[in-house]
Parts: sequence; structure tokens; C-alpha cells
Amino acid sequence: MGTDEERDVARHRFDVADTAPLLLDARGVVTSWTPDAQRLLAYPAAEVVGTGVAGLLSAEDAARVPELAERCCRDGGWAGLLTARRKDGQPVRVMARVTPAVEPGGAPHWLVLLSDMSGSRGWDMSRAVLEQMVTDSPVGIAIVDADLRCVWSNEALERYGGGSARERLGRRLAEIQPGIDSAGIEAQMRRVLETGQPVVGYEHVGQVRSAPYRETAHMMSFTRLDDDRGRPMGVYYTVVDITERYRARQRLALLDRAGEQIGRSLDIMRTAQELADVAVQDFADFVSVDLLESVLRGAEPEAVPLGDTDQVPLRRAGHRSVTPGVPETIAGIGEVAAYLAGSPPIRCLTTGRSWREERLDPLAREWATTGLLGGREATFLELGLHSVMIVPIRARGVTMGVTTFFRRLRQEPFDEDDLSLAEDLVSRAAVCVDNARRYTRERDAALVLQRSLLPHVLPEQNAVEVAACYRPADELTGLGGDWYDLIPLSGARVALVVGEVPGHGIDAAAAMGGLRTAVRTLAALDLPPEEVLAHLDDLVARRAREEGAPPPADAGAGTGAAGPGCVYAVYDPVDGRCTMASAGHPTPAVVLPDGTVGFVDVPRGSPLGVEGPPFEAVELTLAEGSTLVLHTDGLLARGGDGGAGDGDRDRLRRALERPASSLDLSCRAVVDALTPDRPYDDVALLMARTRLLGADRVADWDLPADPAVVADARKETDRQLAEWGLGELAFTTELVVSELVTNAIRHAGGPIRLRLIRDRALICEVSDSGATAPHLRHPRTTDEGGRGLLLVSQFTQGWGTRFVPGGKVIWAEQSLTDPPA
Repeated sequence: MGTDEERDVARHRFDVADTAPLLLDARGVVTSWTPDAQRLLAYPAAEVVGTGVAGLLSAEDAARVPELAERCCRDGGWAGLLTARRKDGQPVRVMARVTPAVEPGGAPHWLVLLSDMSGSRGWDMSRAVLEQMVTDSPVGIAIVDADLRCVWSNEALERYGGGSARERLGRRLAEIQPGIDSAGIEAQMRRVLETGQPVVGYEHVGQVRSAPYRETAHMMSFTRLDDDRGRPMGVYYTVVDITERYRARQRLALLDRAGEQIGRSLDIMRTAQELADVAVQDFADFVSVDLLESVLRGAEPEAVPLGDTDQVPLRRAGHRSVTPGVPETIAGIGEVAAYLAGSPPIRCLTTGRSWREERLDPLAREWATTGLLGGREATFLELGLHSVMIVPIRARGVTMGVTTFFRRLRQEPFDEDDLSLAEDLVSRAAVCVDNARRYTRERDAALVLQRSLLPHVLPEQNAVEVAACYRPADELTGLGGDWYDLIPLSGARVALVVGEVPGHGIDAAAAMGGLRTAVRTLAALDLPPEEVLAHLDDLVARRAREEGAPPPADAGAGTGAAGPGCVYAVYDPVDGRCTMASAGHPTPAVVLPDGTVGFVDVPRGSPLGVEGPPFEAVELTLAEGSTLVLHTDGLLARGGDGGAGDGDRDRLRRALERPASSLDLSCRAVVDALTPDRPYDDVALLMARTRLLGADRVADWDLPADPAVVADARKETDRQLAEWGLGELAFTTELVVSELVTNAIRHAGGPIRLRLIRDRALICEVSDSGATAPHLRHPRTTDEGGRGLLLVSQFTQGWGTRFVPGGKVIWAEQSLTDPPA
């Protein structure tokens, strides 16, 4: 049946077989009643023929008869739903189809076909309507048989390729459209044939095999068709083009991935590499990120030369390719990629505007070379690159470099939507690059400041063997305010200091420098540890009040920001005594000569500036070869908690118990074992192995408060110096002893003690029970006295007073290396 007339006859034959016909005259009176109509409405022909059709309908539909008659005359027929009345009064829903039935030479009649709709799952439309729906539908529709060969398809399916409906007949999908994922699609069809369960929303992504080589996406649904006996006949499937929706989803997914993966650190090179990593594979085949050299240093971008023959050096900060080994690149990461000033990348760099080329000239050379004097060069054909976009990396009105996107394996060229997406992607990354640049600048400045404030070389002394290690925090938290120091004191003693200032960056480094300077100033006064911390506490609190900042809080209170912390220890190599006090600082550890590790039970006072209870000092005697371990809390901190728990002492103990060939190696090994390369918080560790001055290097005498003893003191001093081989210092030392002992007898009274210490310098100490410190006077030429301490200050390299329980000690030092005055 190839003609329209034949198809109409077939459709009418189908309709008549399924319906109950009756005949009406032009006035709507029933003129013929069939057995099928009687079975449907239960009226015998005698009761219906000659009556109006309105009597067979519900009151509502009976009122519509004149309107329907008018529409039939105007349109040549009508079809729709009506409610008829059975003889028993029960309503029955029917589908009515009214068509003209004109007999030659006779009066006009209307053929009415009634279909019972009771039990129907919906509006049971005619075959003509159904065919019209599937044929004219904008959705691609096809039917395959049980062997998956096409038996029917509509015209809309031709838009998706594969030829016309006639060309598809009898062919499998792989024959119809080579290159698509026919195996995957047919697997879905077989699944539907086997289970009877429909598959809805199957997504197929492919690429058009001819220009413009665009990637396409289609949504497919599959339903099994069964015959009258329920046996599978084939599969009915629909195809909807969702390419734009798919591309929009891909764009959003790419931007989401960029938000998650770009800017996870504040390292410029790493951020640039993250940009290249995100863009490759799902968007581009090769991506390179080139930055100005000044940006990598954290500085502001420098001006770019505009001459066409000038070469502009950029630094390759990151690149990525879908091909292993990145064969497309002519510059490695970290190398210089030089571009001519007139090339597209430099034009984008100077103008701040993006550039796109759908089809590159295959014989044109790549714009970059390795190094300013040339290097590897290649044409785009040799590199396999055919489409390109260049997007400047701009943030806060500053252009820092360019990102270049190439396509190599994907035949689809970049379009305007791709350029818009690339600009959005790069703009997000540019903010991260600029943040990393600013952070690099601040961190480098803070690191220079802090390293200038930390001791470059610890002072030489004989009291302890010392090793120190400082490790800055990672780039996300920034440089902190941790510091350490070793300060030589009078009497061959040393002060060991470790402290930290809360916060990060330049402010923390500057605050650390101020606090370290204050500690050294207070140490020069020879104050005991608890008094040094008390003065520091007042200083920090006063500074907070002057700056209008809230006072620091005790970390243990859980409120506010914790104040600076510090541990201050003084070690005396003459008797091995060590006195220390702590202000909100981790407990020091001690490694005994036999390797046993213990912890000093020092009261952990409040942080500096809190103005809490008075600080308390603890005194212990250390055997020679013991190692005192002072550290900041970053050494034992895990993640971002900044604190140390009970288990952290065990971690520190295990690290300290590991043998090492030197104290320096042990110090670094402890830091490596307990902290990562870039810890969350910065770390300072100071380890001091104690020494003792032998008895042959210390001499002391108890003297009565009698002026006559001064001569004896000079004689004992002269004898001891001769024994030490320091006869050249006898004159000045006798003068110093004479003046200091005389002052003690004259102004203090009580027991007097003279002590000589041969260390790196010759130290002379006189102790008495007095509570006042002597002062240097500048007598006039006519004064007969008052020149004693003036002479002492002139003949020695230093002198001073320190207070001890029960009195004071006046000391003076003479160099053993400089020639005597």
C-alpha cells in the first residue's frame, strides 16, 4: 500500500474492526443500528431507529449536538469523547468518530463509529492520530525488531545522522551510524528485551565525524514492544538532543572542579600547575601557563617591551597535556619561554584581552622558544596543534601572565562559548595566583625580617655545646613569631631562651624582634629568670594597652588569643646549677648522659601580658653532658590544634632517645621526626649540652671585713695568676681585686668572698651581703677619692653587679686574647 488512498482504506478498515457503527441522517436521527451498537448500549434497533441521537447521550453532551453537527458540516467530520447512556441508565464513556457517508444520488448521511473507553488506560486515540504523533514528533523515534534491526523510524531521527527512514530499514545501528557507541546502545536494547524493564535517560556522547566536529550528546529511552501473547517483538526508543544542556553541565563541572583544585596552596608555581591540570582532558588537549618573572618573586608585574623585534621572557610556571611527556611544549616548567613582542601571547599580555583562532596555520611556528637566544622551535603541524585560545591572567587590574589553550586530538575547534568558559576559568585562577604572589612577597619579607632578628651565629662560650633549628610554617598559615637565643652572662654563665609570639606574618616577626630585644636587655641586668619574665609581662601588657588592643588571654582559659610565651633558663658551669622559669610555654626536657629522657617540673605560668600570678622559678643541678631541650609548641602540634597532649611527650621522648653522632644532627633529626617539611605552625628548637668548669679553673677565698686583708687578697691573686700562666694580667687584676674588695669592706660589711674564674676571659668576682649596687662616678680633678670603679671600667672589658640571695656580686672581666691595657 504505497498510496495515500490505500493507507486511508487500511486505517478505516482498522477503525471499523474496533468500533460499533451507526448511521445518522442530516437531522441527527438514527437511520441504521448495528448489533455492535446494541451490544455497546443495550438498545434494540426497534427502540433507537427513528429517534434523535441526542437521546442516547448524557444531558450535557446532548446539549452539544447542534454545535457538533455544525462542526461536522464545516470540517467534514469530528472526533472526540462523549458520554452515552445505556438502556439501564448507566453512563458509558465512548470515543466518537463522525465522518460523512454520501450515497450516489441519495441524501447526505453521517457514519458514527463508537469505541468503548471503559477500562481504557487513557484517551484511546485513533491510529491516524497516533501515527501523526510519532511521525510529526520533534523527538527522534525508531523501532527495532528482536534482532535489533531497524523496522521503522520517524523523520525527526534523520537530524541525528544515519540517513532517511528508508535507508535505515533492515540495518543494525553500527551500519547506520559508524563511529558511535553502538555496542553500548545495543547493550541497553538487549537489556530491555530480556527484562522488559524500560531504560529512561540513557546519555550518549559522541562527536560529529565531519566539520565542524562538534561534540554532541543525546538522551535516549528504550521500551520493549510485546505482541498479543506477550512475547517480545522489538524495542521502541526515543532520541532527544541535549548537547547544549550537556555542554552547560560540563562547563559547570569544570568550574566546580577549578574551585576545588585551584588555589589549595599559596605557592605560585603550584597554583599555575593546578590551572593547567584542571583544564586538560575535558576542555583542552594542551595548556601552558606563563608568568612574568617578577610575579614569581612576589613583586609587581614589570613593563613589557613593545618593539616587534624584542623578545619578552616569560617563565613557564605550569603545563599539562593529554599525551604523556607533554610533547607539545618547547619549554620545561621553570624554564624561560621567550616570545616576540608582536606575537599573540604578548599582545594578550599587554592589552589584557583574550584571543582565539579556530584554525591555526599548520606551517606557522610556535610563538615561544626556549631561552632568549633561541632554542627548540617547531611548527604547529609538527606539534599537532590546530586550535588555540590565549587568555591573560589578570587580577585587581594587573596582568601577570598568559594561559594558552590548545586542541590537538579533539577535532572540534574552540568557539565563543569555549573562550567565555576559559576566561571564567582563568579569572578564578588569577585571583589565586595574585593571592599567592602577594603572600610570597609578604612571606619573603617576613622571613628576611625574622632571620635578621634571629641569631645568625650563637655566641661562643664554654658553658654549653649548643645546637638550634628553626622551621617556618607552611604557606597557608605563614611565618610565625618563634625565636631562640643564647645570651652570655657574667660569671661564665649563659641564658638559654626560647619564645613565641602568636600570629603570623610581618607583624608577628616584628613583635618577636621587639620581645627578643627586651629579653637581651633584661638579661644584661643579670636578673633572675622569674624577674626577667615579670618585666616582660609588664612590657607586653603595657604595649597592648598603648595600642588599644585587648589584653592577651591565658591559653588554658579558652578565651581570646593566647599571649606570647617564653622559657628563660640560666646555667652556671661552675657548679652545674640551672635555674629556669616559664611563661605559658611547653615544659623543657632533659636528656641525661646515659640517654634517659625526663621533663623538668617547672611551673607553667600565664602567657606574657596576661598579668596573672607571679612567675615561679625552679632550680636543678645538671650532670656534665646532660642536654637541656627547649622548644616552642609547634614542635608537638598536630594539624591546627597548636597544643601538645600527654602522648606528645612520648613522641618527643622517643625522638630524643635516638642516637646521633652530633648535637646538630640530633637537633635536626628531632625536628624532622616530629614535624613535616612545612608544618602548620613554625618551630624553634634549642638543645644545650652542659659542660662543667674544672676545679683547676676556679679559685675562691673567704675574706674577713678587715682592710688589712686587701693586701692578702692581692697576694693570693698574684699567686693564682702565676699558676695559670697569666702573669701578664697580674697588675690589672691586682688593681681590680684591691678596688672591689676595698669597696665591699667599706660599704657592705659582713662576710666577703673573692672568686677568680679562668674561662674565655679572666673573671674576678667579689660577693658581699650588701643590698645596694655601686655606681660609677666621674670625680673632678680636685677630688681625692671616687676613682676606684672608674679605674676598673678602664682596665677591664666589662664589669657589673648581680644580686643573689643574701647579697650581691660585683664582677669584672679581662680578655685573655687581647693585649693587656
